[in-house]
Amino acid sequence: MKPCKKCTMDRINDAFTEFFKQESAGGILLLICAAIAMALANSPLADTYEHILHLSVSIPFLPDMSLLHWVNDGLMAIFFLVVGLEIKREFLFGELKSLSATILPVAAAVGGMVVPAALYTVFNFGQPSISGWAIPMSTDIAFSLGVLAFAAKGVPKSVAIFLTALAIVDDLGGIVVIALFYSQSLQWVALGAGLAVLCVMAVLSKKQVHSPVPYIIGGLITWYAFLKAGIHPTVAGVMTGFLIPAGNEDNQEDHPLHHWEHTLSPWSAFLIMPIFALGNAGIPLGADSFAGLLSPIGLGIIAGLFIGKPLGIFGTVFLMIKSGLVAMPDNVKWSHFLGAGVLAGIGFTMSIFLASLSFGAPADLVHAKAAIVTASLLSGVLGIVLFKGLGK
Repeated sequence: MKPCKKCTMDRINDAFTEFFKQESAGGILLLICAAIAMALANSPLADTYEHILHLSVSIPFLPDMSLLHWVNDGLMAIFFLVVGLEIKREFLFGELKSLSATILPVAAAVGGMVVPAALYTVFNFGQPSISGWAIPMSTDIAFSLGVLAFAAKGVPKSVAIFLTALAIVDDLGGIVVIALFYSQSLQWVALGAGLAVLCVMAVLSKKQVHSPVPYIIGGLITWYAFLKAGIHPTVAGVMTGFLIPAGNEDNQEDHPLHHWEHTLSPWSAFLIMPIFALGNAGIPLGADSFAGLLSPIGLGIIAGLFIGKPLGIFGTVFLMIKSGLVAMPDNVKWSHFLGAGVLAGIGFTMSIFLASLSFGAPADLVHAKAAIVTASLLSGVLGIVLFKGLGK
C-alpha cells in the first residue's frame, strides 16, 4: 500500500515547524550569550575573559590548542555535522528535493552571496583585507528565523520556508568557500588518509550500515586528518553528515540521518552555538572599534550584509519571476521577499566564524566583528519594521 502524498507532506511540514521553533529559540539564546560576551569584554573582567579564552588545552594524541581554538575547530565541527545532516535531508526529502522548489531559493542564495562579496571587494580591492571577501556572504539561520518568528505573525509559512531553504544553501556555499579558500598549505598524506576514511564511510552508507560506531570513529579520524592536512577541520563534520544513511521518503524516520539530526540539533542550537557566541562575540567597545566601522573592512562588511544581501536576494527573485523562469508563490508578496532578503543580512555567528578564518591581526578581527554586529543589528531592526508593517 502506497503512503498518501498528503501524509508525506504533513510529515515534512511538522518537521519544518519543529526545526523553525528550535532555530528561533536558539536565536534568542544566542542573543543572550552574545550580550554576556559583550558585557564581559567591556567590564573589569575583560582580562580574565581573554585569559580564559586563550588557555592552552591539552588532549592526549591531539595538538595543543587554546580553548577558543577548540571551540572554533572542535565544537564547530559538530555544528557543521548538523548542517550537513540538514542539507542532505532538505535535498532528499524537504523543500529542495525538486528542481521547481529548489531553483528560486538556490538562485536567491547565490545572488545573496555574490553581491555582498562584490561590495566588500569594492571597498578592499588591492589591500591585504581583501582576504575577508567571504564574510558578508553568510546568514545566521538561528538569528534570522528568530527575528522572523518575532516579527512575522500572519506571514505565510512559505516565506519562512523560503528563508530557511535560502539559509541552508547559503551554509552550503560557505562550506565550499571554507574548503577552497580558507585552508592552509596542504599536507597530502594526511589529506589522502582523511579522504580514504570518507570513502570507507561512503561504502558503509551505501550498504545501509546503521550502527553509529563506524561513522563516529570515521568522523573523528577525518577531523584529525583534515586538521593535520591544512583543511579546516569543520569540513570533516559536513562530509560526515553527508554520508549518514538516510533511507527514502517512506522510511526516513527509521534511518540514522533522522535520529542523528534529532539527537544533535538541540545540542547544536542550545549548547554549541551559545558557547561559540560566548567565545567570539566579546568585542571591546572602544574608540578603535567604532573607528573600525569606517575602515575598508568595516564599510565592506556593513555594505555587504545590510545592502548587498537584500539587493542580491530580492534582485535575483525579481528577475527569476519577471522572466517567467519561476512562478510567484501563492499568498506571497514582493515585500515578503524584500523582508526575507533584509533578514538574511543577519550574518552574526557565521560571519564572525569566517572573520576568524580571514584575519590574523587582532585589530582587523575587532573591526570585522564590530561591523558584523552593527550590520546584523541594522538588518534585524529593518526586518522587524518591514514584517511588522506587513502585518498591519
